[in-house]
Amino acid sequence: MKKTMVTGANRGIGLELCKQLADRGDEVIAVCRKAGNQLSVLGVRVIEGIDVSDAGSVRILQNQAGLEGLDWLINNAGILSVDSLESLDFEAMERQFRVNALGPLRVTRALLPKLAPGSKIGIITSRMGSVEDNTSGGYYGYRMSKAAVNMAGMSLARDLYERQIAVAMLHPGMVATEMTGGRGIPVEKSAGGLIRRMDALDIKDTGSFWHAEGERLPW
Repeated sequence: MKKTMVTGANRGIGLELCKQLADRGDEVIAVCRKAGNQLSVLGVRVIEGIDVSDAGSVRILQNQAGLEGLDWLINNAGILSVDSLESLDFEAMERQFRVNALGPLRVTRALLPKLAPGSKIGIITSRMGSVEDNTSGGYYGYRMSKAAVNMAGMSLARDLYERQIAVAMLHPGMVATEMTGGRGIPVEKSAGGLIRRMDALDIKDTGSFWHAEGERLPW
């Protein structure tokens, strides 16, 4: 049985990750800003009122009892604002950076004392943050924030290698959630693939970028 924390756990991919992990018998700590009814009935520990972009909020999370011995930390919390070159909203772009890029780094740094050799960190990112894979443009704030978190993940992989803590950047696919307007693959399929990637993650693969279905992605 693994002890796993999932951020952004109140809906979409985060909620389904919590459900599937709990169903297989793992101890799950679900972190979110506000817990909905679906999360509350899963039988997992819920820590709500946490905004990953806020330093004070993350300190509250850091000081919660019972977080020692985390096996997995899955940084899932994220936001998407649609933009184009003609409709740039720089405040929305900055918000995406605070949540999507700085949030996972802030949470990981705060919880490092709770991780031990053999622990794993997953960052739910997107292939939209791949420079090589950008063939359509647009989505400036989202793409840039995901490229930034990919870089943060790589630095974490390098810095945590000697501690034997493995880090993976994980693309869930185009998933039918509220964020995508219900377009994409079933969330159950995506979450199952992400869990398999985390199960397979080893220190020799640290710093790698994976699709939920197993494809290693280009940077």
